[in-house]
Amino acid sequence: MAQPRIGQFEKVSYGQFEKDWIKVFPDESAERIREIYDGIRLPRRATAASAGYDFFLPEAVTVPAGGTALIPTGIRVKMDIGWVLCCFPRSGLGFKFRMQLDNTVGIIDADYYGSDNEGHIFVKFTCDAKTDKEICLDAGDAFMQAVFLPYGLTEDDDVTDVRNGGFGSTNS
Repeated sequence: MAQPRIGQFEKVSYGQFEKDWIKVFPDESAERIREIYDGIRLPRRATAASAGYDFFLPEAVTVPAGGTALIPTGIRVKMDIGWVLCCFPRSGLGFKFRMQLDNTVGIIDADYYGSDNEGHIFVKFTCDAKTDKEICLDAGDAFMQAVFLPYGLTEDDDVTDVRNGGFGSTNS
């Protein structure tokens, strides 16, 4: 049985990436931001039977035990209505370092693609190691996996509101 083709990963525009990167890393030079942007890899599956698409770090990061990192990925996703992209830490990082996404599971809705920030996917994660272990990852390392899942609606669902933003933009 062929898997349905329901989405497409893209880079956000350079202007959006630069604006978002500077918010997180205000001391970064324009030249370095361009290098980081140019090196962004689109998510991809590791094997033909993999469910998850690996996300790759645009820049090296070190997170001490108990510390957090906020990562503008430079990625957005266009997907069919009726699908959601669920984001999880890579299992090896969770096992070794207790890496956790700060919102537990990232939920990327289909209408996020068209929001004011171009649907730029940010990731905030914590190294919750109970030892002094720190997470040290290089630019280009896979750090998160994302799985497309179908979802349903209740019989009495009558929502017609539209999104315009990311975190907290749908205060229903």
